Amino acid sequence: MMIVISHTFKLFTAAILFCVLATSAFAQPEDTPPAESPTDFAGLVLQLATGSLSERGETVKKLAALKDPRSTTIIAALEQGALYADSTLNKVAIKNETGNFFDAVAQSAISSDISNFKKIPVNNSLRNQLRSLLAQLNLSSDDESVRLTAVKRLLADGLDEDSEAILSTRVQSEKNKSIQSSMKVALALYQLKDSDEKKRMLAVDNLRGSLEPEARSALTETSTSDESEAVKNTAISALKSIENSISYYRLAENIFFGLSLGSVLLLSAIGLAITFGVMGVINMAHGELMMIGAYCTWVIQQIFPNHIAYSLLMAVPTAFLVAGAVGVAIERGVIRFLYGRPLETLLATFGLSLILQQAARSIFTPLNRAVSLPEWMSGSLTINPVLSITYNRLYILIFGILIFILLQLILKKTSLGLKVRAVSQNRTMARAVGVRASWVDALTFGLGSGIAGVAGVALSQLTNVGPNLGQAYIIDSFMVVVFGGVGNLWGTLVGSMGLGIINKFLEPYAGAVLAKVLVLVLLILFIQKKPKGMFPQKGRAAAD
Repeated sequence: MMIVISHTFKLFTAAILFCVLATSAFAQPEDTPPAESPTDFAGLVLQLATGSLSERGETVKKLAALKDPRSTTIIAALEQGALYADSTLNKVAIKNETGNFFDAVAQSAISSDISNFKKIPVNNSLRNQLRSLLAQLNLSSDDESVRLTAVKRLLADGLDEDSEAILSTRVQSEKNKSIQSSMKVALALYQLKDSDEKKRMLAVDNLRGSLEPEARSALTETSTSDESEAVKNTAISALKSIENSISYYRLAENIFFGLSLGSVLLLSAIGLAITFGVMGVINMAHGELMMIGAYCTWVIQQIFPNHIAYSLLMAVPTAFLVAGAVGVAIERGVIRFLYGRPLETLLATFGLSLILQQAARSIFTPLNRAVSLPEWMSGSLTINPVLSITYNRLYILIFGILIFILLQLILKKTSLGLKVRAVSQNRTMARAVGVRASWVDALTFGLGSGIAGVAGVALSQLTNVGPNLGQAYIIDSFMVVVFGGVGNLWGTLVGSMGLGIINKFLEPYAGAVLAKVLVLVLLILFIQKKPKGMFPQKGRAAAD
């Protein structure tokens, strides 16, 4: 009996123990500790799609701290609103400019259904945080342009405590002077908000001479709203110093744009100076020869659409040959019968200009044609925040000077140049010593026409190509030739550059149209005093 009771008691105890263990195994404790947030790259990327905006900001900070090269791309996509998430696939993707989705972790294209991808939202506060964070990440880049862009971004958005600490540690180790200077400006702008008057005064001194727009804006605000009179006066002094520097750079910019306009006038007038000076022919079709050169550039780009970078190198000799051949044809077919009758040559070449314009309309249609700008001529050379030089005008200026030097060498060092100078100075005497004046006339007209074609190549990089392209420059070309001295290339150079600079300095005060009128009036007054121009041609025929 006692054995049965003991056995029963053991079974009952075991059953109770089993129930307790089972209950404890399946029961969920009321205060379960939260799951730890991920620390790996993939986990943090997936966590961007969950949580509140403040939690997303903390996740972004952790992601940036990993220093993974992919972090910059993901943060940039989130800031631009191009980061998407699919909760069913448990994936985060980046949407590129073409609308395709790429896995943010694997960096590979997503071929599955993308209809469930939803944009991960950001607000303005988080977006500003992302911009600053991106700038901080880019400050460690080996690419100087990336670091400079990052500093410019910090300048525009303003520093916070974290970015100020990073810049303070990097400014001394930065080797690029331009980047280091921008860093110092950003730190001075942050220091300008300090409550300590001495620190604000030091910040104003550090901003003195800076041409950054943010520096000028901050100094302007400080000069009117700072509570310290000493800081205000120092800010006013710093602003005056900056304005003086800006005025000098504005002057340099106007001179450059004047020279660039002068180079265009030089290219358009230098061929006219040869034909007008040697042959005494008023060629009203000179502008249409420039139009032919411009159309040659457009045709070459249509033939070789995949070689835009080399199109200008092919267009220059092509335009010279085509326009030169047309010029020789004009001289042999029309001009040679009208020597000694300048009014009739003017009317005849004016009629030829109308014929060439209509031919261009019939062949290429009346619509303007856009010539693509090669990549190496695009953009501008930034010297400082207030002075930049566009590459296309810089190259055209250099190109115009090279054409001038080459033409001088041809006229001074070749047999053709000797005969051209002989005919231009005394045609009768040149014939007497055996120079074939008619042959020289044809080659001279062809040379001037070819240079006009080359000028058209340069003009195609500044404006659209159309049948009326040359009409905008023919009057200016004659002005340059008369102002510099008929037949004198040095006079053409000085005249074109001088008129270009005068025109650019008058435009801000008188406007583009009135500036040209004033230049014309000044030129008429000058011709009254010096009818032969600045550099009159020498020789027996020069007195005629």
